[in-house]
Amino acid sequence: MGSKRLIPLAKEGYPYITAYGFLSAVAFAMGLPALGVLLLLVTGLMVNFFRDPERFPPLEERAVVSPADGVVVSVEEVDDTLFLGARVLRVAVFMNVFNVHVNRSPVRGTVLSARYIPGSFFAADSKSAFEKNERNGLVIRTDDGIELAVVQVAGLIARRIVCKKLRGNRLARGERFGMIMFGSRVDVHLPPRCRVTVGAGDKVRAGESVICHLI
Repeated sequence: MGSKRLIPLAKEGYPYITAYGFLSAVAFAMGLPALGVLLLLVTGLMVNFFRDPERFPPLEERAVVSPADGVVVSVEEVDDTLFLGARVLRVAVFMNVFNVHVNRSPVRGTVLSARYIPGSFFAADSKSAFEKNERNGLVIRTDDGIELAVVQVAGLIARRIVCKKLRGNRLARGERFGMIMFGSRVDVHLPPRCRVTVGAGDKVRAGESVICHLI
């Protein structure tokens, strides 16, 4: 008999899963089955939220992959004054609470800078989120010398941004670099001349779905 593969989980989820699982067991032990079932359901939601499946990036060198699972909410040119200091093409991917929330590098390259910016917690798919929300941005230079930024944006519910990479770190295309807790969005700031392959409403998968080709 072959062994069953366990659900891969992000380690950030262990405290939440353990805590709700323990509370569920306590509720059952105290003769509170309704509360126990409720807490068990929450435990299941935590397992679902913190799942971290393997992904397989495309081999094409100039392909840029989505940094997050979810839906593309906008593709537009904007002025990036915080990270690249230039006019960029921004592809914004919104994650709901049922999406995988582990974030992955859109390209292979070197982190030139990592910058955390405190802010508000407007709904992540709103215009105000781009202008005012808490965020963390990595500027990455590809091996071909092209610079882009990947920006984790907190949302209405998301209150914790996790980023594990610092200036000077190397990243492979599709490599895990962090996550955002409980629903939010991740933006990629690209050179305006790149060839975008997605549009608003498209569903994407982190580390696998190609969102553009660098030129």
